[in-house]
Amino acid sequence: MQISFLGAAGTVTGSKYLLDLGNQKIMVDCGLFQGLKELRLRNWSPLPVRPVDVSSVILTHAHIDHSGYLPLFYKNGFNGDVFCTHGTKDLCDVLLPDSGYLQEEEANFANRHGYSRHHPALALYTVHDALKVLDRFVTYPYHHTVQLDDQTSFSFLPAGHIIGSSCVYLKHKNKTMLFSGDLGRPHDLVMKAPEEPPSVDFLVLESTYGNRVHTAAHPLDELAEVINRTAERGGSVIVPAFAVGRAQSLLYYLYLLKQAKRIPDLPVYLDSPMAVSATNIFKRYHNEHRLDEKEIEGMAKVANYINTSFDSQRIDDGVNPKIIISASGMITGGRILHHVKAYAPDGRNTILFTGYQAAETRGQRILSGEREVKMLGEMVPINAEIASLSNMSAHADSQEMLEWLRGFKRAPEKVFIIHGEKDAALALKELITKELHWQCVVPNYQDTYQLT
Repeated sequence: MQISFLGAAGTVTGSKYLLDLGNQKIMVDCGLFQGLKELRLRNWSPLPVRPVDVSSVILTHAHIDHSGYLPLFYKNGFNGDVFCTHGTKDLCDVLLPDSGYLQEEEANFANRHGYSRHHPALALYTVHDALKVLDRFVTYPYHHTVQLDDQTSFSFLPAGHIIGSSCVYLKHKNKTMLFSGDLGRPHDLVMKAPEEPPSVDFLVLESTYGNRVHTAAHPLDELAEVINRTAERGGSVIVPAFAVGRAQSLLYYLYLLKQAKRIPDLPVYLDSPMAVSATNIFKRYHNEHRLDEKEIEGMAKVANYINTSFDSQRIDDGVNPKIIISASGMITGGRILHHVKAYAPDGRNTILFTGYQAAETRGQRILSGEREVKMLGEMVPINAEIASLSNMSAHADSQEMLEWLRGFKRAPEKVFIIHGEKDAALALKELITKELHWQCVVPNYQDTYQLT
């Protein structure tokens, strides 16, 4: 058995882990690269394995950095099954066609305005490609053992990150592996905690916050403070938010703050059809989160849902203070570009970040202090206040991961630390080595390891 790291090695995006089992090849996750140009270009480069030679894909969860390459994988010849939880499929039904639509729209916009270096600019894949690969999905509940053949089986274990998120427990012959996916937090206000892990021979572990401990600040206090000071100066709060997970948490927090009258009753706009759909899906999975019926209803009613592009543009026409939540969370595309372009030049407003910003994304550049950023073919001045919620991440930090790892009854033979920038992965390796004395490896892009 061999494992090759075709993504999320030295970066937080593009998760793809190829298992060569001798009689078949399996891909765990099939994500899109984002952020740095050199990473985005990998989306256009052929993989070192032919998609037609991969028998199946197993998804840990629906986020685009874990699922967003699937339409291209299918377009290039993959015709196997895509295995996931029911919640992951429901979210992919929304996320993947939306991703295809954005790919097409960005190419069309570049062609209309002539700012692409390629003539014509082409979409990486289309809505049609996304819809076709969704036909390949096969869903299972948590803890159900799926037998791929007489030597290989797997099951999904709750990871507590978003609806449907899982750790993938795989057994091949006499060896076992666990892929953490994105690991949630033990005391999140919305999602339930990750399940205690089983003992395995090999662990593939994310490290997004491997060099960080989330602050003790309460996200409700931080959010209230940002909204109040922005409203006092007559400004609006613009929130780039991941449509799945982060948007729903924000709606819940705003509901709590308004109920307690801790913030002014500003209009809230959820300007992302994808986030609207994800919120509706969220309501159906009561067993995966902590909210009761009353809280879900309050969360759902706190915002005005924006579906059409026309209505999205109308939000920016008004001058009254407001809160706009829109995707994407790293300002890499989508309607948030238009809102940031409209509101960032005005110092009364606030751009509020609530999640991880990958290297060289617009979000990371703005958060690091750049005062002018290119959007939609134009340089946009950044005069608005830039703020960040320090304790709203849906990823476990280094100490939370360490506590989760202590749940293993025995040490794995080897831990592969992935899905983190290099410094975060190396810091987590050092921490695990020091505290648990486990053997850890930080793979490089396209590294291959023999496991048996």
